[in-house]
Amino acid sequence: MNIQERLEAEHSKALTIGIVNYIGDDKNRFKELMTIFLKGEYRLTQRAAWPLSYIAIEHPQLLKPYFDKFIKKLDDSSSHPAIARNIFRVLQEIEIPEKYQGILIDKSFKVIMNETQPAAVRAFAITVASRICKKYPELKNELLILLKELSSLPQLPSMTARLKMALKELKMV
Repeated sequence: MNIQERLEAEHSKALTIGIVNYIGDDKNRFKELMTIFLKGEYRLTQRAAWPLSYIAIEHPQLLKPYFDKFIKKLDDSSSHPAIARNIFRVLQEIEIPEKYQGILIDKSFKVIMNETQPAAVRAFAITVASRICKKYPELKNELLILLKELSSLPQLPSMTARLKMALKELKMV
């Protein structure tokens, strides 16, 4: 399968599942997808993000050599919101190496506070931040303050649910 050609041709759940199944845990095939995700044009990057998220969650070891670039992709303000959504979706599901936790907590806080970000991106960032902050009491308190403030404001249902879940989990730690 030529992943780039397939992504250029369509964007569908069926194609996403097909790419996921084709790549499996193959490092070379994953590299091809990561190259598209990291260097492809806007539309291709967006389309590559979806199967990439499934594969990275299922086979997080494949992401390891690309972790720096994967996280830096969050800084690309020209990216489609699907990019950040899928990056945070992956990060909430995998074990984040300690050396990246500081930068990711910073990025998560910025996304959570940014009301112009789509609710799904903010919701995933809440989960990433709360998972990291469970390990660091001083950060946990900062996040609790932020989440309590956000929960006092009108939010979309996805944000309300994620805020309640994160507050509950952080208070139990």
